[in-house]
Amino acid sequence: MIPGEVRVRETPIELNAGRERHTLLVVNDGDRPIQIGAHLHFPDANPALTFDRDAAQGYRLDSPAGTSVRFEPGVSKLVELVALGGTGHVPGLQIRDRELPTYTREPRKVVPYGTPGSEPEMPGTASPPARARVTDEPVNDESATDERGGDQQHSEEGQ
Repeated sequence: MIPGEVRVRETPIELNAGRERHTLLVVNDGDRPIQIGAHLHFPDANPALTFDRDAAQGYRLDSPAGTSVRFEPGVSKLVELVALGGTGHVPGLQIRDRELPTYTREPRKVVPYGTPGSEPEMPGTASPPARARVTDEPVNDESATDERGGDQQHSEEGQ
């Protein structure tokens, strides 16, 4: 083998080959985004996520190690789950064998450029671009004065 050489298979590698898979609908009923890592036992995920936890028993996300799935508030998402290896049992997690709290999220009215119950304001517009001087020669036209009537040019003594 040559130093730095990479040898690859001619056939692609299939992740989680031969493992049982499920697809579940998950809804984030909380008010903040929730991110779940690839190897978390899925029924032990954040209680603000609503899904069939019994169907997810013994499963994790079907995604590569080190990746995660983000659930935005009030958004539903279909996720692929894959069976855990070994015995399929994950001891020592915090929320097992307890009643999970339930979360409900009331939909909020969306008002562009304002707050609910207020009259929407139109966004501001950009002011015209300022003139830039690119030479050392003085400007002779009268448009070089600013709005206060002063000269935009700096005198050489004041610089």
